[in-house]
Amino acid sequence: MITAALLLSGEACAQPSSGGPLSIFDGIFTGSFSKGGQAAPSPQRPAASAQAQAAPTASSAALPWSGEDGASGHPLMTASAIREAAANFENCVAAMWPDAARRNISQQSFQHFTAGLEPDLRIMDLMDSQPEFTKSIWDYLDILVNDNRLAKGREILAKYKPQFDAVEKAYGVDRYTIAAIWGIESNYSTQMGDRSVLQSTATLSCIGRRQKYFRDEFLSALEILHRGDLRPEQMRGSWAGAFGPTQFMPTAFKRYAVDADGDGRRDVVDNPADLIASTANNLKKDGWQPGRSWGYEVVVPPDFNYMLADRAKAMTTAQWEHLGLKRADGRAFPHAGDKAYLLAPAGAEGPGFLMLQNFRVIMKYNPAEAYALAIGHFADRLRGGAPFVQPWPRQERELSRAERLELQQLLAQRGFYRGTPDGQFGGQTREALRGFQASIGAPADGFASSDVLERLRGR
Repeated sequence: MITAALLLSGEACAQPSSGGPLSIFDGIFTGSFSKGGQAAPSPQRPAASAQAQAAPTASSAALPWSGEDGASGHPLMTASAIREAAANFENCVAAMWPDAARRNISQQSFQHFTAGLEPDLRIMDLMDSQPEFTKSIWDYLDILVNDNRLAKGREILAKYKPQFDAVEKAYGVDRYTIAAIWGIESNYSTQMGDRSVLQSTATLSCIGRRQKYFRDEFLSALEILHRGDLRPEQMRGSWAGAFGPTQFMPTAFKRYAVDADGDGRRDVVDNPADLIASTANNLKKDGWQPGRSWGYEVVVPPDFNYMLADRAKAMTTAQWEHLGLKRADGRAFPHAGDKAYLLAPAGAEGPGFLMLQNFRVIMKYNPAEAYALAIGHFADRLRGGAPFVQPWPRQERELSRAERLELQQLLAQRGFYRGTPDGQFGGQTREALRGFQASIGAPADGFASSDVLERLRGR
C-alpha cells in the first residue's frame, strides 16, 4: 500500500505499514525518517500503509516466496540465510517467552496465540522489493485525493459526527485530518490488508534484516491479544503488521489507543469511537496545534534560491513573504510569526508549499512528505477547499530505477554524491543534485528530471 510504498522506498529506507510491497510510489521523495533514520521504520507504521496500492488480495497474499536473494544485499536476506532462519522459526518464537513474561503475558496466552505459527516467507520478497518504475507526486495525489474518496469521506464525517465532535473537543485535533488519514490509509476500511499481524511480525522477528525492530512489534501484538482489546481475527493487515482503518502498528497501538466509549476495550478496528479518538490521541501526543493549518500552497518567484527549500531552514511566514513567496490563492498568511519550511516536490516547474508544525506532525504518523502532503490536501478538500491552484509539470516523466542508479553514479563521478548508489532517492541524493544544478547555473531545486540526467551524461 502507499504508505508502505513511500516508507520502504526510503528504507533502502524505512517502514512497512499496510501491505505494499512493490510500491509504485517508491522514490517519490521520502522524508528524513526521524524515527529510524534510514534504517528503522517509524514506530507507527513501518513501510506500507496508505492505499496507493490496493490492499493485498487473497490471491496475492498466497503467493509463495521467490526463493531468491533479497535486493538489499543484506547478509540476512540471502536465500540460504532465509531458509536457515525459517528452519529455526519454531525455536525462535519459543525463545521469546521470557520477554513475553516480562511484559506480563501469561504462559497460557503465549502458548495459545503462538501455537501453530508458521513463517510467511513471501514477506521477504515484499520487504526487499525494488520497483522498476515510480509514480510522480501528481499521479500519487490524483490516485489518493479523488472524487469518490472525497464523497465517502463526507459520508463518514456525517455518519460519525457525534464521535468527531467529541474528539475535537477532547483532543483539539481537526476532524478533517482524521478523516483524511482514515481515507488514505484504508480507503475507509475497505482496504486494510489481509495478513495475520501475529504471523507477519513473528516472521519478521525471526527472519530477515529487521528482527530487533519487529520483535518489539510481535511482543506488543501478543500484549494486545492477552489484554483482550482485540481478537486475532481483527488483527489482520499489512505484511509489516499495520492493522485497522488508520493502520496502527502494535507498538503505536500501545502508546496511543484509547477506550473512548468506556466498554473496557480499545478497539481501533471495528469501533468508530475508539478508532477516531485513538487517531486523534496519536496526533495530539505528537504535537498537533489546534486551530492551525498544515501549510499553504505558495507561488515561488522566478530566480528564487532553491537552496532555501530545505526542512532544516524554517523561517516565519513573514520572512518567506519578504523573499517574494505569496499564497497561491491570493490570501494573506494568517499568522506572520508561524515557522515554516519550503517544500518544492516537483522542483522549480511545480507548485511550492510552506509547511507548518502540523505538517511535521503528520510526517510523524508516516515520515514521507508525499504522504503528508496528500493528507493535508485531502483534509482541506473535505472541509470544502479547492484543488491546488498551480499546475504540476505533467510533461515530466519519472526516471526508471536503472536511470536513478545511473544518475547517482554520475553524481558520484563528479564528486557531488558520496553515498552508495542504489537507485533510491533520499535527502543525500537531493543535496547532490542541488550541488550539480548550482554548478551549471540551473535552479538548484533537487528535482531529478530527465533533463538533469541528460546534463549529467554531458549531452
